[in-house]
Amino acid sequence: MIDVKDFTFFDKQNSFDFKGFLIKTLSYWKWFAVGLIIAFSIAHQVNVRKQKIYGVETTIAVQEENNPFFTANTSLVFNWGGTSDKVQMISTTLKSRSHNELVVDKLQFYVDYLKQTKYFLKDVYGDIPFKVVIDETQNQVLDQFVKVKMISSDSYQLTASFPSTRVEVIRYADTKKSFINLESKEFKRIYKVGEIVNLPFLSWRLLAVPHSGENAKEEVLVRCNNFDSVVSNAMGLNVAIDEKAGSILKLGIQGYNKSRMVDFLNTTVEVLIKRELDSKNKFAENTINFIDMQLLDMEGKLKQSGDDLKDFGKNNNVVDIEEGGSSFKNQLLDYDNQKDAVERKISYLNTLKNYLRNSVDFSKLPAPTVAGIDEPNINSNVSKLITLSIQRSELAYSVKGQVYYERIDNEISSVKKVLLENISSYQNALLYDLNLANQKIAKVEGEISVLPENKQEWLKLSRKYNLSDNIYNTFLQKRSEAAIVKAANLPDILFIDPAKDVGGGLLGPKTSVNYVLAFFMGLIIPLILVFFIFFISNSVQNIEDISAQTQLPLIGIVGVKHSESNLSVFERPKSALSESFRAIRSSLQFLYKKQSVEGAKTLMLTSSVSGEGKTFCSLNIATVFALSEKKTIILGLDLRKPKIFDDFNIKNELGAVNYLIGERKLEDVIQKTHVPFLDVITSGPIPPNPSELILGDSMKEMIEELKKTYDYIVLDTPPVGLVSDALELSQYCDVTLYVVRQNFTKKEMLTLLNNRTKRGELNNVSIIFNGYENKAKYGVGYGYGYGYGYSYGYGYGSGYHEEEEPTEFFAKWKYRLLKKIGK
Repeated sequence: MIDVKDFTFFDKQNSFDFKGFLIKTLSYWKWFAVGLIIAFSIAHQVNVRKQKIYGVETTIAVQEENNPFFTANTSLVFNWGGTSDKVQMISTTLKSRSHNELVVDKLQFYVDYLKQTKYFLKDVYGDIPFKVVIDETQNQVLDQFVKVKMISSDSYQLTASFPSTRVEVIRYADTKKSFINLESKEFKRIYKVGEIVNLPFLSWRLLAVPHSGENAKEEVLVRCNNFDSVVSNAMGLNVAIDEKAGSILKLGIQGYNKSRMVDFLNTTVEVLIKRELDSKNKFAENTINFIDMQLLDMEGKLKQSGDDLKDFGKNNNVVDIEEGGSSFKNQLLDYDNQKDAVERKISYLNTLKNYLRNSVDFSKLPAPTVAGIDEPNINSNVSKLITLSIQRSELAYSVKGQVYYERIDNEISSVKKVLLENISSYQNALLYDLNLANQKIAKVEGEISVLPENKQEWLKLSRKYNLSDNIYNTFLQKRSEAAIVKAANLPDILFIDPAKDVGGGLLGPKTSVNYVLAFFMGLIIPLILVFFIFFISNSVQNIEDISAQTQLPLIGIVGVKHSESNLSVFERPKSALSESFRAIRSSLQFLYKKQSVEGAKTLMLTSSVSGEGKTFCSLNIATVFALSEKKTIILGLDLRKPKIFDDFNIKNELGAVNYLIGERKLEDVIQKTHVPFLDVITSGPIPPNPSELILGDSMKEMIEELKKTYDYIVLDTPPVGLVSDALELSQYCDVTLYVVRQNFTKKEMLTLLNNRTKRGELNNVSIIFNGYENKAKYGVGYGYGYGYGYSYGYGYGSGYHEEEEPTEFFAKWKYRLLKKIGK
């Protein structure tokens, strides 16, 4: 006999039954197979249905480029500033709406070129033999496909099909949207390449371009998108500052079309360089504009003073008048130039002071050096104001503009305060210089007052002309210098590595990663389900569950039946299932010997509820006794639900009920079967009082009579969990076998069994574990003590047998694995 204690895999102190869980997991191998198949199928579909995502990068450097025309002899000074904070500002500019609007508009990236594939629309920008040039001043149909098909190298077919005659259009010049009504929902026409197409819903010119081999005559879907949406997507550009070199910026973008991304990255840098250079030239442009205004004013004054001097020379002898006045003339010219220089400085400072107090846009300030101001603090602060003002205007549509707005406004306010203090200090010094110049001029004018009137008039006119001429020449020189400086400016942004499609760059989908994830998900999800069943299920799963609920001995384990008939032992005597019943027979013989039972032996099989395999076990245990040439009879005492007659192809018209009520003799109700040495008494007609018949003396007499003829008497009884018939029959039996079915019998039923045995209602009880999936193929299962495979004791070797399942290989693998981790 086998005791359940022999089957304990782990120490009782271990709260987790790992081996039981492993056995349970292996028994659900089909779940794992199905899970893997489903997971790999999903991964495959994901891989083929998703578009490939690529990444393209470019690298730029931000550095201060010195103008080669700045020399010690240049009178103009422009303080451009350095790279301080410029890198962060450029990074923000690249993500700003204003910058990306320029890029999208320049490339006309609001136009999509698509081709329909099996699973998705493919972006074929750069891979088709044409491109369209949108007329931004005209209406374009919005978010609708227009089909273009090249007929030849110089003609194409334009087709459009709209859901209704009312369509939405957009005018990209001002991004204005509106609705228009069409005459028809369908449109189809042939155009020449390069011909201007001017329709109510479309206005463009299609141009031929070199392409990379896509079928030139395939239909291409052209779509005009919302301008603002395209710009918003473009603002997702990834800008990273190099950690090792703070002046290096790496720009990256992800998408489905590498040609589109390459063009976008290179264009965004080109636009950035142009904007940065324009900003850098703003200082020089403001200076040139200021000088031009001064020159225009001075031209009139110079012409007027020259005309006055000519008129004076016509009526007077200038040669005689000049004698004795030349020295005064030179002195006055020198002093007048000094005074004019000081006055121009004071005038510029007054204008600058008023501008600072009353304006918020300082981007149009001219350079202080245009007025001859060479004070370094004023020059530096004016340059800072211009730079900060330009930066502020560029952040008008930036995603993070508000943060930088506040910082730039604070910086502008600080620079203004410092600059106003610098102006006040410098003006005080200039007022002193002005007073000194006026004193010198007054002294000379006092000396001139004693000269004749004609000489005084000549000195006055020539003085005015010479002053105007000197100022005019000074401005001309400064304008020329400013123009040269502007032309020689270099951008502070350098293209280190322009974007280029060199192959590769694939970011996703990661097909190998998806398959690896599918493999693990295909295992994990079934494992979670098994884990849930193992710990949540209230039914008996393995022998550890039995040992945890009862101390009754386990006499044997029976596998899953794979035949339609219940006579598995008779039909397949060499199967592993038959071997398990032979092992039970051996254990029963040991029990009878231990109890010193002589003569006929009685055996009762019962269970908790119907469906646990009680009748199946009764038939096969009786069969193994009969096959050993022992006279055996099965007594069908499940009077409420008769079963055993179907498997023997006999009728249930007469049976135990007929004998118990005295209607028939014993020999009349005994029926022969096709199994040698095996007879059967069916239950017979269903009586109204089954329990009373079993309690009668006729039952005892029937058992005594059968013991005289048969070696083994097997009683197939009703479940004890439903009726009490089996409890009444236990007095006639030497051994009681209680059938427990895997994944069917509830654990609480074993507790009820314990109570019945403690009260003595059932005696000599042992347990059969039925329906133990895939375990009966190797005896009772994985080293439990009886049965060693198909060939033991039969001489058939270890090869394949007729009853071997297609899952035989997996069963053998489980057996070897569990054998290694067993005791």
